[in-house]
Amino acid sequence: MASRTVYCICGEPYDSLRFMIQCDSCKDWYHGSCVNVKEHESPDIEKYHCVQCQEIVGPSIYRQVKNYHRHDYGDGNADGKAVQSGTKVFVKELRSRHFKSADDVVIRLRGQQLTLPYLIQSGFNYPILVDSTLGLGLQMPSDSFTVSDVMDYIGSNVLLDVIDVGRQENIQMSMSEWVEYFNNPARNKVYNVISLEFSKTRLADLIKPPNIVQKLSWVENYWPKDSETYTPFCPKVMKYCLMSARDSYTDFHIDFGGSSVWYHIFRGEKIFFLIQPTPANLALYEHWMGKHYLFLLADTCCSYPEDSLVFGGNFLHSLNIPVQLQIHEMEIRINTEEKYKFPTFETVHWFAAPNILEQLRDNNVSKRELSYLVTGAKALVSVLKIWSSESQNHKHDDVPPKINVSKLIKDLMKEVRIAEKYANSKNSNGCCQKGTSTSKKKGSSYKNELRRS
Repeated sequence: MASRTVYCICGEPYDSLRFMIQCDSCKDWYHGSCVNVKEHESPDIEKYHCVQCQEIVGPSIYRQVKNYHRHDYGDGNADGKAVQSGTKVFVKELRSRHFKSADDVVIRLRGQQLTLPYLIQSGFNYPILVDSTLGLGLQMPSDSFTVSDVMDYIGSNVLLDVIDVGRQENIQMSMSEWVEYFNNPARNKVYNVISLEFSKTRLADLIKPPNIVQKLSWVENYWPKDSETYTPFCPKVMKYCLMSARDSYTDFHIDFGGSSVWYHIFRGEKIFFLIQPTPANLALYEHWMGKHYLFLLADTCCSYPEDSLVFGGNFLHSLNIPVQLQIHEMEIRINTEEKYKFPTFETVHWFAAPNILEQLRDNNVSKRELSYLVTGAKALVSVLKIWSSESQNHKHDDVPPKINVSKLIKDLMKEVRIAEKYANSKNSNGCCQKGTSTSKKKGSSYKNELRRS
């Protein structure tokens, strides 16, 4: 029997899931948990010396902070180099600057005003700030809920992806390590958690997104209940917990797949810096991401003036299909890692397509709703043709069984043509214009005639 190589003072074999650190003197490897070194602390160690070597060469040597404007704060040659995002100098300078007020673009509503008919009529092209949650259908825990309570509901050993804000790098901490850090007033680092999805934990029972989100979300409405027969898993992106230390900063980003986001600032404060997603701005963003890839998660960046606890989530929907597809294509062009993409993005669109087809066939759909359905369906048809082609170089999500691809695409194209002719007829034919008592009946008959022809 072949012998296994063992490591550390515990004499265990290598385990890729456990953090290890190498002694710079004897070159032996040790589990961080066995020598009391946490993974998130390791970047601050310039030279690590194990217990045995400390008696010979002295204690471990820690990096000295020589600058506060660079990700490598130990760089002794940083004078004259540009300020980098997330650093103490950057955050301080960002807050000292004056930006144009968002009042011209942010729409303010009360909870009961944010309805599906409102969005269909007014569109969903600008950020919406809900001043009162009354009537929103939002469910949150009690006001006394804390980060420690988050741990109680999801478990102390859950590993978190944490952003070291000053270095703009990802590290990992256990939930218990995070709570220890967050509850410690004497911090020497700024850490930020923005990707804890908790749909499969007990915490999910305490949180309910706004009703409008659940009505819009393709995953909530169109993903089959017996999805195990279609795909391995249903994408879980509706419930995130964000825990941000004071002075946290999240760099400029677009949410994965161009998805929309619901956010509730449960405790603390968050400042959004909004950038309009014009073609020119998107082109600049893509160029920047191609050269300075950090992480891809809405056309914003944000900072946290104080410790904050936020609940939110992502959703794809029918009101902005072209934008969703545009961002997805951008992610492919800049080789975005899979973990930073909307999970099973293409499969979600395949499941949504038959439902959009049925909505196009609905004779009672309003003119405004028909307009965005046609725009979305045209964009969707174009990509469905590409996704179903075997000649593409990059990997595509599998087309779900039971979907007849060619018939679906053909039917969508037909309904788009019918809808466009119907819309033109309403504009040109007086008997079909709003205000005529027989317009609905005649309009419906006209659409059915076009469908039969």
